[in-house]
Formats: sequence, structure tokens, C-alpha cells
Amino acid sequence: MAAQSRKRPNTAKTRRPGGNPQKAKTGAPQAVAPATARDWIAAARLRTLPLAITPVLIGTGAATLVDDDLHWVIALACLAVAFALQIGVNYANDYSDGIRGTDDVRVGPGRLTGGKKAKPRTVLIVALSFFALAAVIGLALVIRTGQWWLLPVGAVCIVAAWLYTGGKRPYGYNAMGEIFVFVFFGLVATLGTTWLQVLSLPQEAWFGAVSAGLLACAVLLANNLRDIDQDRLAAKRTLSVLIGRRATQVLFTVFVLVPFGIAAFLAQVYPLAWLEGIPLLGGLAAILIVWTYRVPRELITALQVTSFTSVAYGAILFAAFAL
Repeated sequence: MAAQSRKRPNTAKTRRPGGNPQKAKTGAPQAVAPATARDWIAAARLRTLPLAITPVLIGTGAATLVDDDLHWVIALACLAVAFALQIGVNYANDYSDGIRGTDDVRVGPGRLTGGKKAKPRTVLIVALSFFALAAVIGLALVIRTGQWWLLPVGAVCIVAAWLYTGGKRPYGYNAMGEIFVFVFFGLVATLGTTWLQVLSLPQEAWFGAVSAGLLACAVLLANNLRDIDQDRLAAKRTLSVLIGRRATQVLFTVFVLVPFGIAAFLAQVYPLAWLEGIPLLGGLAAILIVWTYRVPRELITALQVTSFTSVAYGAILFAAFAL
């Protein structure tokens, strides 16, 4: 009797979708259109620029407590340095994450290097150009103020910006991003702005520097919480990957609320600081999103709201000190 034929079960494993959403997932690789001006502007991540404005506002306001005259030329130069460094580090991250393959799995906006829209070398040159611009303006500030000891401080800022995701052991891949953001976007940026204008550091500058640093860290946490699953796959050990979602949500809440506690303390002497209750509404909205989000893309809104909360906080603290 002929043996009955049996159907073999299909043992092929179902592949999980992955990879960069900008890349074709089926068929032959498709050509990617070259980056447009809009792509380059998007890669500069302008939504992060409020973080560069906040410390300059606070630092300038604190300077008016020492000297009533507003040193607006120095203040604008400090702002230009902050902008150049912020944009430079954004392009540097695009380059470094792209060549490492970190952006092969991505939730946020597309990237130039990871999306094959621009040559890595071109993105690198643009990043280094902005670092060079920051160095030139910083050198002009040093010459103008005679504070030559600030030259190595500026050099450290540029090196730190590059090593966030660049180099063999980027600290952004080892749960140290928040520490460096607090130091450079909070303490160094705020205190440096005050010192260059009046060669003095009143205690108000220190309080403001801590506030600016914590709000900058909150923005970074929102970004890393959004990318937590993708960063795990890419072996990028951000603080969020290390401590998990719940602890990240708690820490984000602390980072947002503590600056407003500082503002309430300062309001005992500077009554206009009570107006910080207005940007607090934005901070509370960001906290609500972080605790209730359903899909990672919702955290992009939390990131944007926190950034604008930061600059509104800085503007009000400037007014409280200067008026």
C-alpha cells in the first residue's frame, strides 16, 4: 500500500518588521532622493534651540543684578555660540548615529546619514563647520573680555559636544548624557554668560543655572524615553534604557518640577518670578503626556512642549532679575 503523503509544517520563522522606516523593506533597494534644504533644516533640529536660549536669558538677567547696564553685544555673542554648538552637536549626532547604525531602527524624524539622504562626510563637514563657528565667536568674546582662561573651557565644550555620540566610547551611549547636558547646557552656559558680562557670579546665577540644566535634562529624557526600545536593540545604553520606563517618567517629573520650586524660592525676593506659574502649565502638560502616552511618537510633543517651557521659564526669570 502506497504511503500517504504528509504535509510538512511550515517551520519558517516570521520575521519581525524592523529597520529604518526611510529604507525599502521589500524588493530591491530603492534609490533615496538627495537631501533637500528642508531635510537639512530638519536635521538641525530647531526644536532643540530653546535649550540654547534659556541659559543666556537667565545668565544675562543675573548679570543685571551686578551691573544695571545690559551688555547686549556680549549677550548676543553668547547666544550665537550656544546656537552654533547646539546645531553642531545635532549634526554630529546625525553623523555618528548614522555610521554606527543606531538610526537603522528609529521612531523620530528621519536623519540625513541614517536615511542615506546625504553622504556621511558631508554631514560631518557641516557639523565641524558649526563647531568652528562657535570657536571663532568664542575667541572673539575672550579677546573682548580678556578672559583668556576661558579658552580651554570653550575647547572642552566642543570636545564634549563631539563625544556625546562620537568617538570610540561616546558617553551618550553609556547613561551619562544627562550629566553632561546638565553641566554644559546648565552650569557652563548660564554661568559663562553671566561671567563674561560682569566678571562676577551672584548666587542667583547659580540657581538659574541649575534650573536651566534640569529642564535641558528633561528634554533629553523625553527624547530617550521615546527611543528606549530602539536604543536597546542598537545597544545604546542611555539612562532611560538603564533605569527603565517608570523610573524615567519619575525622573522627568522631578526635572521639570524642581526648577519651578527654585522659582518659588526666588520669588520671595523677586516677585515677578511668581509668573513662572504660566510656563508651569506647559511643564504639567508635558508631564501628563510622558505618563499617559500610548505610542512613542506622542513623546515628540512632550519634547517640544518641554523645550518651549524652558525658554518661557528663562524669559520670566530674566525679567524678574532685570526689572
